[in-house]
Amino acid sequence: MFTGIVTDIGEVARVDERGALRRLAVRCAYPLETIALGASIACSGTCLTVVAMERDGERAIFEVDAAAETLARTTVGSWSLGTRINLERAMKIGDELGGHIVTGHVDGIARLVSREDFDGMARLVFEAPRALSRFIAQKGSVALDGVSLTVNEVEGDRFSVLIIPHTLKVTTLGDRKIGDEVNIEVDLMARYAARLAEAL
Repeated sequence: MFTGIVTDIGEVARVDERGALRRLAVRCAYPLETIALGASIACSGTCLTVVAMERDGERAIFEVDAAAETLARTTVGSWSLGTRINLERAMKIGDELGGHIVTGHVDGIARLVSREDFDGMARLVFEAPRALSRFIAQKGSVALDGVSLTVNEVEGDRFSVLIIPHTLKVTTLGDRKIGDEVNIEVDLMARYAARLAEAL
């Protein structure tokens, strides 16, 4: 489980195609000795398992495998050498929950359709897949590329979020241009509430 509070921006250092499997090496600022084999790290919102680690000067590199389901449902399949990705390590019991509960199980891909920059902030409008838009509500939570955000407005399949200067600086959302795709995870409680309503 995660909180949607990004703690580092990693960079894809290697991509190794292994048939239906894709192995990615990610360079990060986490101390190597604090990364455990088998640990879960959210990579732009996608929960991936560490399968190998190595030191890279003062930085660390961890490797993760992405299988067919991940490649089909997320942006991981489009990552290449140098791609910058938001990183968050798994939450520990007792950690501060600064964002909202995020599982790292990406629901799909949203597309940026509008961007307005003002006063050091940015208002981003995304279009979500029709099957997911019903779970997105005004003042509700959504995770975009692993970043916990509050939804401002919703109109059909489109919704807006306001990104403050700090978030623009410490995540990859500041790099996003119109047409870019991001991983989206809808709020866990909204999904379960909808499922319960269907059962009534």
